[in-house]
Amino acid sequence: MSLFSDLYDSALRWARHRHAERYLAGLSFAESSFFPIPPEAILVPMTLAEPRKGWRFASVTTVASVLGGAAGYAIGWFAADAVEPILRSVGYWDGYLLAIEWFAMWGFLTVLGAGFSPIPYKIFTIAAGALHMLFPLFVLASLVGRGARFFLVAGLIRWGGRPMEQKLRRHVDLVGWISIALLVVLYLVVR
Repeated sequence: MSLFSDLYDSALRWARHRHAERYLAGLSFAESSFFPIPPEAILVPMTLAEPRKGWRFASVTTVASVLGGAAGYAIGWFAADAVEPILRSVGYWDGYLLAIEWFAMWGFLTVLGAGFSPIPYKIFTIAAGALHMLFPLFVLASLVGRGARFFLVAGLIRWGGRPMEQKLRRHVDLVGWISIALLVVLYLVVR
């Protein structure tokens, strides 16, 4: 079944859309404060579609993500109690409590590491605001962590170039179905 191949081809077409950079910025902003889909979902196909613009796309992603992180910080600062039920309902509460614990121990390094890691960044942006982390340090850690992540992704895609795109195309359906299977197993284990 070629479901993922068709999605992959669509993503590459969308990546060449004249407003693709705006969509990338919007997704990057939203993911840092409330949305569950990572910016790489658009950054990767955009960089594959136009490798020479990879650094520009990584810059847009980084800046928009840090601005979204600032929005998450504001949510935490002004509305931590109000978002608690939401964090609980979407399954982020335990991660949020862990983020608070990490802030108590490592502060700045927590945001730096979270910005680079696959852990949902929005948990840390909200926690940083709720704990009233010094805002300039939060922004600096976000810029370094998020920038490192997005520039690494764009750099790997640029470096891999056409051969990487061909390998992805050849194996995208297998990777897609394995990912779905892993999500189902994860859901069953967590449930």
